[in-house]
Amino acid sequence: MNRILVIGGGAMGSAFTVPCLENKNSVIITEPYSKRFIRNLSSKNKFHSALKINLPKKLKFQKFSRDLLKEKFDLIVIALSLSGIDFIGKELKDLKVKTPILVLTKGLKYEKRNKKILTISEQFKKNYNVSNISILKGPCLAKELVRKKQTSVIVANKNINIAKKIGKMISTKYYLTEFSRDIVGVEVCSAIKNIYAMIIGAGQSLNASSNLFQKSVLEMNYLTRYFKGKEETTLGLAGVGDLYVSAAGGRNSKMGSYLGMGYTFKAAKKNFMPNDTVEGEQLAKEIAPFILKKIDKKRIPLMNNLLRTIINNKKLRIKV
Repeated sequence: MNRILVIGGGAMGSAFTVPCLENKNSVIITEPYSKRFIRNLSSKNKFHSALKINLPKKLKFQKFSRDLLKEKFDLIVIALSLSGIDFIGKELKDLKVKTPILVLTKGLKYEKRNKKILTISEQFKKNYNVSNISILKGPCLAKELVRKKQTSVIVANKNINIAKKIGKMISTKYYLTEFSRDIVGVEVCSAIKNIYAMIIGAGQSLNASSNLFQKSVLEMNYLTRYFKGKEETTLGLAGVGDLYVSAAGGRNSKMGSYLGMGYTFKAAKKNFMPNDTVEGEQLAKEIAPFILKKIDKKRIPLMNNLLRTIINNKKLRIKV
């Protein structure tokens, strides 16, 4: 029996524990920040207010502490928001944790000092000397996973044997894993698809949205290759697969639909989505200083347009 620690009690981290438990692992979940999720996970019935379901009784909750990180685990899973990466990176570095790490978090970081875009795995390695990193991405809605709907994801590590070992640890009949050595491509695709989901959502008809979907894939492929990822990754689960899920039913495409109606981002957020986190907006503000200055806007007109729309709070103008 493997021992797994999941750090992050939000929807995805909590849903991820379900296949892990079903595959006969001992799973502990902890939450460093959210009082709401701490209450959910520490309660007797473990009713998760975001997932609207009782989590398995076998799931163990422990209060986050350095002592917990010092315990022996076979796998540590990072399911925090992007803002929590620096926090957990420092903790892992200070404690010199050598346990294999699996990152569920999606996002990119703009390093102002060096004017570079870093993936999460690059942040861990460069800033915190944490090197045993694998990445898990793909088209996975937490509310579907926790209800055991068939889901396919991709585990990436330059050492494919490590990726496959993790896959064996977490896979079930409904939670299927594929594998890749293209860590950069998988991370870039899984992040930027949130922006392109907003763009696709802006189409006010299926005809328009399908056109935007096709053009978004072309731009994603260009950006993935720009950051040294592979074209095959764009066409896989972390790229087209994840884009489809986000465009079909995610918060980013929902926001995009309001932008397509003529609302500015701030007006749409205030009037229709005041309590929702829109990952595409957060990423747009993070990477805009690099993308708008370093990359030829003729190669990524959709991305360029949306970044300027958000950072300047203007109405979106997209030519399909």
